[in-house]
Amino acid sequence: MGENGDEATDSTGRRRVLVLIKELGLGGAERLVVGLVSHGDRDRFDYEVAFVLDGHDALASELVDQGVPVHDLGAASSSDLRWVPRLRNLLVTGSFDVLHSHLPYTAAFGRLAARSVPRSRRPVLVYTEHSLWNRAAVLTRSLNGSTSALDDALLVVTPAARDALPRRLRGKARVLVHGIDLERSASLLARRDTLRAHTRSTLGLDDRAVLALTVANLREEKGYDVLLEAARRIRGRAPCVHFASVGWGPLQDRLAQERDALGLADTVTFLGRRPDVLELMVGADLFVLPSHQEGLPVALMEAMSVGLPVVASQIGGVPDVVTDGIEGILVPPGRPDALAEAVTSLAADEDRRQGMGRASLARSRMFDVTAAVGVVEATYAELLAPRSAHASS
Repeated sequence: MGENGDEATDSTGRRRVLVLIKELGLGGAERLVVGLVSHGDRDRFDYEVAFVLDGHDALASELVDQGVPVHDLGAASSSDLRWVPRLRNLLVTGSFDVLHSHLPYTAAFGRLAARSVPRSRRPVLVYTEHSLWNRAAVLTRSLNGSTSALDDALLVVTPAARDALPRRLRGKARVLVHGIDLERSASLLARRDTLRAHTRSTLGLDDRAVLALTVANLREEKGYDVLLEAARRIRGRAPCVHFASVGWGPLQDRLAQERDALGLADTVTFLGRRPDVLELMVGADLFVLPSHQEGLPVALMEAMSVGLPVVASQIGGVPDVVTDGIEGILVPPGRPDALAEAVTSLAADEDRRQGMGRASLARSRMFDVTAAVGVVEATYAELLAPRSAHASS
């Protein structure tokens, strides 16, 4: 904002928005942020993006290619708080109207940085909660809770995320199902036969194989322990099922060792980081998500947008978008027996898979990124309206 208290605008009169996130890797929240910024109304808002962890920038080029400035705040780790004064300096020099933080770590410290900016240049604060508040690390949850009163608006991605908030914040929260690019999904679906053949060729599978795809970071909460045990149980009952996983993380070596120890090297493939996730989904037969905890995974939205039936843990925001028996099968978390039974039953019934796939595709219409962007930008405009009125008086 300017020195007289009017909102900070560029020479065209557009409001300036800084979107803050911990990193710009290939995770779900990060992809949602890129999608929202990419579909923003450039006639009304100038977007810039800042991320905390130095070098964690896999998605940065996608924003830069669209003309969106990206700022690496240069933290070596989560404990390196030198990024906080760098953020404050960016807020001051950039004269931003809005600071929109994603994820609790960045929100907690971002609020403090913004609070230290002189009142006449202080942005309004918007926070999006992507997961379940009560599942965050204790220190992060404490920091987030102690600074959350500074927010001017609070968005949550699912009703489950709202229900997990402290009681004092629930009334303030607005549920907004964030979206994905449905047009891209539709364009890839038109090439399904080609992509299916390519995916199977890449994985060395014949057309009779049933490909169950998981997209999730290799972390404890994603339930790969359940997936491997389910795959072991399935192998003798439905040898046509092949599991493939797109993801990376600290469990990479351990999970590969556990897979081999279980004799599953020819049944489970870890694909690591892949830029062609949606193409792989189009070529798959099932989407499997065995997580122990979740908010509303972007990968789940993407899988449904290309018509994949779902087998997933009945947790977090998953039941808000997947109806058991309609778009897929929901199972209790931590139950490899239930996961194995669900995958086996769908692998044996192509007609049922196709019916659930059609239902998934229809349900995915709720994940329209343009609608989500409209709500976010309306929130910005509503928060800035009193300042506009003050500036013109």
